[in-house]
Amino acid sequence: MATITTYPFVRHLRATPTAHVIQLRQGRTKRSGTGLAFWFRPLAAVLSEVPVDDRELPLVAHARTADLQEVTAQVTVSFRFTQPELAAVRLDFGIDPRTGSWTASPLEQVAHLLGELASGHVTDALAGLTLREAVGTATGPLGDRVGAALRDDPRVSDTGLAVLGVRIRSVRADADLERALQTPAREAAQSEADRSTYERRALAVERERAIAENELANRIELATREKQLVAEEGANARARAEEAAAAALIEERAKTERQHLETESLAEATRTQGEADGAAEQARLAAFATVSTDVLHALALREFASQLPSVGQLTITPDLLTDALAQLTPGTGGPDHDTATPGRRGPPQERTRRTH
Repeated sequence: MATITTYPFVRHLRATPTAHVIQLRQGRTKRSGTGLAFWFRPLAAVLSEVPVDDRELPLVAHARTADLQEVTAQVTVSFRFTQPELAAVRLDFGIDPRTGSWTASPLEQVAHLLGELASGHVTDALAGLTLREAVGTATGPLGDRVGAALRDDPRVSDTGLAVLGVRIRSVRADADLERALQTPAREAAQSEADRSTYERRALAVERERAIAENELANRIELATREKQLVAEEGANARARAEEAAAAALIEERAKTERQHLETESLAEATRTQGEADGAAEQARLAAFATVSTDVLHALALREFASQLPSVGQLTITPDLLTDALAQLTPGTGGPDHDTATPGRRGPPQERTRRTH
């Protein structure tokens, strides 16, 4: 928007670089250009300001497809004024000489014109397509087709406009129709997801089976090794038992041999001792052959006495002593011979001897 400064009797206008200002005086063009700054008298000047920057117009176009289905297209039209003087003649771009604002609504007129034209061309473009084609077709070629139709439209060029491009963001059908159209794709996606799930589960089952097989193989291997270990331990136990039995047998044989040798040694010693004792006995008997009978009796008595147990007390009566002496003295009357002294009567005197 141009900036107007008020002075007495005159005013000064300064335009922006994107605004084309036209000054008319008495019906003739006095100034016309972009980014102008000049003095003017408000009562004698007619001013117009046409924007020359790029502008975009968003709109919604309703159309019907070849199969009689309603669709909605979101369209954006890019345009600019390439002939500002022609646009100022066809549309009211006049500005107030005091404030610099438009006295009318030229951009709304341009938006209405381009909206109607673009909606018509979008309807024509979608009329030859079915609903599925209209919804599923790429919007780029459709926008190029509508943009070419707008550029060839004389009503656009006669207004001093140039269509830079048309973008169609989407073509949408009714919500129910869209859900119906989305169902096959949704079912296909769900089927694909189910297939992926089944494949993942199958892969998981296959991996679990492989793990179970590995565990079973490990258990079989462990059982085989345990069997080998038991066999080895049994063989070692048998070997130890055999070695122990062999060692025990050797020890028993050695013990038997030692006992046999000891027995033989003892028998030999006994035989030698017997022979020595026999020789000694023969020598003694030979010695006794030359000894008198009284001496033999005395030796026999001594031998007998050595064999008797110890006697704590021994009482010898005269009768007993007489009998013993009668047995030892030759020529006596024997044991029944009376050894009492003649002429001696009364109880015999007892003699007591303590022997230890």
